[in-house]
Formats: sequence, C-alpha cells, structure tokens
Amino acid sequence: MGIWDKLKNELIDIIEWTDDSTNTMVWRFPRYQNEIKNGAQLTVRESQVAVFVNEGQIADVYQPGRYELNTQNMPILTTLRGWKFGFNSPFKVEVYFVNTKNFTDNKWGTKNPIMLRDAEFGPIRLRAFGSFAIKVTDAGKFIKEIAGTQAHFTTDEVVEQLRNLVVTRFTDAIGESKIPVLDLAANYDELSKFISGKINPEFGEYGLEVTKFLVENISLPPEVEQALDKRSSMGILGNLNQYAQFQAANAMEAAAKNQGGAGEGLGMGMGFAMANQMGNMFNQQQNNNNNNQQSGPPPVPGANLQFHIAVNGQQQGPFGITMLQQMISQGSFTRDTLVWKQGMAAWTKASEVIELSALFGAIPPPLPPQ
Repeated sequence: MGIWDKLKNELIDIIEWTDDSTNTMVWRFPRYQNEIKNGAQLTVRESQVAVFVNEGQIADVYQPGRYELNTQNMPILTTLRGWKFGFNSPFKVEVYFVNTKNFTDNKWGTKNPIMLRDAEFGPIRLRAFGSFAIKVTDAGKFIKEIAGTQAHFTTDEVVEQLRNLVVTRFTDAIGESKIPVLDLAANYDELSKFISGKINPEFGEYGLEVTKFLVENISLPPEVEQALDKRSSMGILGNLNQYAQFQAANAMEAAAKNQGGAGEGLGMGMGFAMANQMGNMFNQQQNNNNNNQQSGPPPVPGANLQFHIAVNGQQQGPFGITMLQQMISQGSFTRDTLVWKQGMAAWTKASEVIELSALFGAIPPPLPPQ
C-alpha cells in the first residue's frame, strides 16, 4: 500500500457496509492495520449487525443505528484494553458486519432413496426435496462457530452442511410419523412445521434460525408410480364401452391426419367402422354378462319337455321326463305308447321319439309270443 493510500485510510472515520450481493453473510471492514480512531462514525443498517473483535476475542456487538465510537458505547472493548479515562490514539480492532436478513431458496433433497415400511405397499423407497430459509440470530456465535476469521463469508460455504442436517432430520421424522405413502401429500404442512421445530435447536448452536422449511415433493420410484397410474386408470375408465369408443375416436383422428386427399375419407370411414364395431362388441359382452348375472346357469337339457300320452284311447298329460320315467318303472308307459308334444306333426310311438328312446335302454323288450 502506498503512502497516499495509507494516509487516506487513516483519515477515514466512517465505518459502514453497503451490501450489493444476495448471499453474503459476513463481511470484514477493510482498514489499514485495522486501526480505528476515537470518535469514528459507525453506521449499521437494517438487517445488519456489527461485531468488534479484539485480538481474536469478540467484544462489542452493535445493532442497527449510528454510533460515535468512544468509551461510553464500547464498554467491553474499553474493559479489554484498559481504557479508564478514554483514548486518543487509534486502536486496532477487527470489525465484522453480519447480514441478518432471511436467506431464502436454499435447496435440500435426498441424495439416496429413503427406505421405509408402508402399511399398504410394504417396504418402499422414497425421495424428497424442498427448500428452507435461514437467518443469523446470534452474530457473535455465528462468527465464532462458522465464519471464523474469513473476510468474506457466503451462504454457499454453510448451506451444504446445513442441508445434510436437514435431510438427516427429515428422514428420521418421516420414518417415525408412520404416515401412509398415499397420505403424505395431505401432510406436507404438518411435516414442514414438525421438522422445522426439530432442527432449529441444532441450527441455534451455530447462531442460526430456520425461518421457513418447505417440503415440496415426496416421490415414489418410477416403476411404482407407473403401477399406481395403471391402477388409477382402471378406476377412472369404469365403462369399457365408453373407453373403447374414445380409443376408436383417437385412432380415427390419427388415421385422418396420416391420410391425404381421397385417403382422408377412407381413413374416416375406417375410423367410424372401427368405433361402431368395438362399441357393438363391448355392448354385446356387457349384455351377455348382465343376462348371465340375472338368469343364472342354463336349464338342464330336456328338463322342460312335456309330452301327452294315449292310454286306452284317451289323451292324458302333459307329463315331464321325470314322471314318464316313473311310469315306465310301473309298466303304465311302454315303447309302443303313443306320445305327442308341441311341434310334432302326429302321434308317434315313444320308442321312435329321440328324447324318449333313451329312457327304454335299460328295460328289456317284451318276450315274443310262444
């Protein structure tokens, strides 16, 4: 430093900091040999705190305002340096300005998936990310624990450590909460407040406070999300007939776009035909399902057949198959008995009717005459 610069710095008696950055947390006031004069003017703006450090020891801390430095407003430094009756010569002291505004939009996220046991899905992996805001609440402690003697200290130098702390506490909190995965989205606010309260005591050890903690998203692995999408789609589709018609309409539109000239009409015709065909197919399937549910299993073949029989020249009946079987065993109904049912052209021997011929299979025919 030249003689002129040395003289100029010694003549300066205003100590202040105008911050033109967005991430500076601590800035050390530059002064040749750190010399401060008696009566120097100290200006501390809003969202700032000025910390005087004497020989590595934190002395006086000044809140926003304007100060004329003397023994009255530097009580700790006066005691440390043994000024009993004031001072006239310059003294050496380091002046640090600490930014006490909110530093927002600090990102956090899980580098690796969090392994959890969910009540519905069983073992599952989650990822999460969000943001948080911090501010310095104890400037002296922050300089002592974090910034040290650095002349310029930014958020980049501390956020990484804080981010690791946030992720650790978030993982522990979400594991202890036992909230089902599908209900996590409804509890983002509660999780944010809970985790903020849990990590603030640890941030307080560094002179910091978490003023805002946000959980922006908690996501499942891609394959699990795809399975959930399919499951949701099935619930949303509901009516397969409408879904088929919707798909056919999409196919028709795609065909029309891909065809040119006369092919456009052909593509539209094919689309309409496919839509009608698929709609009819699903309608038929739906009707069949409804009929099956309403009517139950089909009747046993032949169970509803009814026959009239001729006995001694008289018409009797109608009788069902079960009744005719009993009459065969009693001998009142034989192979030669004439029978008739609706749809037959004339009276016919029972043995010649297909539905009845099987009934006589286990009964021997009459003996031939002697």
